Amino acid sequence: MITTDQTEQLLSVAVLGEFTLGDFQEFEDLVLAKVSGGGTPDLLLDLREMADFTVDMAWEEIKFSRQHGGDFRRIAVLTDSQWVTWSAWIEQLFLAADVRVFGDEGDARAWLAEGSA
Repeated sequence: MITTDQTEQLLSVAVLGEFTLGDFQEFEDLVLAKVSGGGTPDLLLDLREMADFTVDMAWEEIKFSRQHGGDFRRIAVLTDSQWVTWSAWIEQLFLAADVRVFGDEGDARAWLAEGSA
C-alpha cells in the first residue's frame, strides 16, 4: 500500500507493507500527472515501513526509471535498510535526478527544499 501527498514542487510517497505492481502503477499515474504540467518536481520516497516488494513491481520500476529518468530534480529516499540504500545508489546511474538516501525525514525535506524556491 502507498500513501501520497503533493505540493506544487514535491511529490511524497510512503510505502507501507508490501510494494506491489498496483501500488507502483498508482505511483506512475501520479508522476505522469505531475510532470505533464511541466517542470521537474522533487520526490520524497519513504521506504522505512516497506516490508517487501513483488518481482513484477521491481521490473516495472526498472522500465519506468529508464523511460522517465529525467522527470525529477531531486529524489530523497528515506530508509533504514542497507539493501535499499545500495539499490538507490545503483539506481542513480539511470536517473538524471540527484538521488540521496536519508534516515531522518527532516534532513531529507531540508535537502529537497534547497534551491527549489
